[in-house]
Amino acid sequence: MSTYPVLTWTEAGEARSARWRSERGTLPHKRVIIADDSMTADAAYHHACEGTALLWRGDFQNARQLLKALTVRADRKPRAPRAARGGPPVAPQPTPFPEAFHLYRQSRSQRARILGMLLIPLDDDYGVPLRRAPDVREACTEAYGAKAEDATASVTSLRELVGMISAHEWRKKGMDIPTLAGRIHPHYGVFAPVRNDYIELVIAAPMPAPAPALAFDIGAGTGVIAAVLAQRGIAQIIATEQDPRALACARENIARLGFFGKVKIVEADLFPEGRANLIVCNPPWIPARPSSSLEHAVYDPDSRMLLGFINGLAAHLETGGEGWLVLSDIAERLGLRTRAALLAAFEAAGLTVSGRTEVRPHHPKVGDKSDALHAVRAAEVTSLWRLAAH
Repeated sequence: MSTYPVLTWTEAGEARSARWRSERGTLPHKRVIIADDSMTADAAYHHACEGTALLWRGDFQNARQLLKALTVRADRKPRAPRAARGGPPVAPQPTPFPEAFHLYRQSRSQRARILGMLLIPLDDDYGVPLRRAPDVREACTEAYGAKAEDATASVTSLRELVGMISAHEWRKKGMDIPTLAGRIHPHYGVFAPVRNDYIELVIAAPMPAPAPALAFDIGAGTGVIAAVLAQRGIAQIIATEQDPRALACARENIARLGFFGKVKIVEADLFPEGRANLIVCNPPWIPARPSSSLEHAVYDPDSRMLLGFINGLAAHLETGGEGWLVLSDIAERLGLRTRAALLAAFEAAGLTVSGRTEVRPHHPKVGDKSDALHAVRAAEVTSLWRLAAH
């Protein structure tokens, strides 16, 4: 029996099947029909909304255009209700948080489900057997891993494949980080440091005195915070991570930046063994359940990582050391956590706040008024909490 999920469909009167690939953890679709260049965007959208997936056999570039057309349809705002026939639209009443946030996530999930209905075949070497298809084998290898000996043909959603292609381009060219002498190259599935505001806080925060000889970076991700700490002159940094992709990504970035002798990347759940003068953590900011494995860097169910860091910090700090918690207040603005609860967690863990610096975000979504969460994002503040043990 196969150890992977299988997608089945009927084509030319014959039953067919292939390995189903979904990095989002989506199950194989139960209803699949064949689609090509003759299918209109309206017909494709109708099928997708009804739960029927479309296995594409036409031109690859036309499939990408169809995906864009489906996106336009999925993003259409519903018409405002009218008070009476022919009357003016009725202004909708704003939904309070956190209900508005849950409705937002529900709508995004529905949108992702619809857009994920357009499927693309892959050969056993990750090639795409369609007209005008690009060579995506390297991008797929970075996401799926090297081709196994028992590799077979597979199917994935075009939306996921486009994401892999985009991630591959980011990985190739890398990302500029302020004051960092080099670029960070994010891997597929690893949270990319597209927001420099939180990194600015780590760059500018005053070092505890005396200067730390050893620092821990909890949740290394791409390794960007560990690299910033190394560039700031800390002699030894131990960065922890659990995700295999992030471990590989951080090690590659640290080596490329020339910090391999100063930074050690280890696999661990939160803290490594021992104590340090400085311990830094930038946990996921939103206490909600991720809908896929790719969302673990954004959503922290039940605040597991945040509370794990807070509750374990005192036991891993050297006398006189500091913990730096980098955290946005977006969860507070979404009604998912209160400032009082955060401060109470510090107190219960035997921690005092010795200082706090903050910055307002300046990423593109701050100015996007069409975003359902625009008001929250525009008011958001990211803080670096400097914590000390009692």
